[in-house]
Amino acid sequence: MKATPLAIPDVILFEPKVFGDERGFFFESFNHLLFEEAIGRSVQFVQDNHSRSLKGVLRGMHYQIQKPQGKLVRVVQGEVFDVAVDIRKNSSTFGHWVGAHLSAENKHQLWVPEGFAHGFVVLSETAEFLYKTTDYYAPAHERCIHWNDPQIGIQWPYSGPYVLSSKDSLGMLLSEADVY
Repeated sequence: MKATPLAIPDVILFEPKVFGDERGFFFESFNHLLFEEAIGRSVQFVQDNHSRSLKGVLRGMHYQIQKPQGKLVRVVQGEVFDVAVDIRKNSSTFGHWVGAHLSAENKHQLWVPEGFAHGFVVLSETAEFLYKTTDYYAPAHERCIHWNDPQIGIQWPYSGPYVLSSKDSLGMLLSEADVY
């Protein structure tokens, strides 16, 4: 598995080696030893999540201010544009974002560490999105930064219309949000 740090080096894109023939394909989707070697620290995943969304659904930008979650995300059907925003106030990349296309076809995965807001928009007709987390979901600590905050300036590769939950449409601006 190839691990490539993105423009914010703590966010890492994983590209598996896929072995395919006329019968289909095989790839190792997770190897704990190789994963920890690539991110440079020990982690324990405690929860797996699976969501299905329609084209134009934008989920994000989510994080938990306490009980922060690192996330290893991937798509098993369809395609999304996945985004991580650094919200660690003492980081040199505070307020910066990185994004990657994740799809069933490319089989890429993205490591979004604790201290980042995370979200994605669905580019295909539907998408099924899987992710592992390093801490449990804690609704009392969940926060949301507005997906289109001009201070962050995410360049979403989708022209809309976007489909948002009421919670996501009420996301805060980074300048007003709780950060790490």
